[in-house]
Amino acid sequence: MSRVGKNPVPIPANVEVTLSASEVSVKGPLGTLRRDLVSDIAVEREGDNLLVKTANDSKQANAMSGTTRALLANMVKGVTSGFEKKLTLVGVGYRAQAANDVLNLTLGFSHPVSHKMPEGVKVETPSQTEVVIKGMDKQQVGQVAADVRAYRKPEPYKGKGVRYSDEVIVMKETKKK
Repeated sequence: MSRVGKNPVPIPANVEVTLSASEVSVKGPLGTLRRDLVSDIAVEREGDNLLVKTANDSKQANAMSGTTRALLANMVKGVTSGFEKKLTLVGVGYRAQAANDVLNLTLGFSHPVSHKMPEGVKVETPSQTEVVIKGMDKQQVGQVAADVRAYRKPEPYKGKGVRYSDEVIVMKETKKK
């Protein structure tokens, strides 16, 4: 059984945490994040740490304490330094262009693909084949990156498509007669 929920979450000096019975709010230099708590879980502040407590010793409450602790740690990291995902476009003529909060992609379709970024997520294109997605909320940044990747997943024969920068594509051998 995991004991992740028993570890405290350290709070940096520039982060302000507000606790209520059913919600946790974390405010930092990059902004504010809020999260609702599960009924079996209580969060307490002890000095410069957050502790996650369970109302009972059920398996579900223990599992949710670990999940809640990880979510709180991600919230604290998100409001201090933020999260980013890097995508790489591989293929002839595959290009990306960021304009305000819209990512325009040319992925070999008969039409260009435009992806509007949700509030709280920023996109940059350091080069035509690189996309950097940044934001405070780890889940939101990962979801946007997955949505962009889903437009043209890497194919296994040549590796063309949109991939995460650290992703390894297992290549297949071409079929021979």
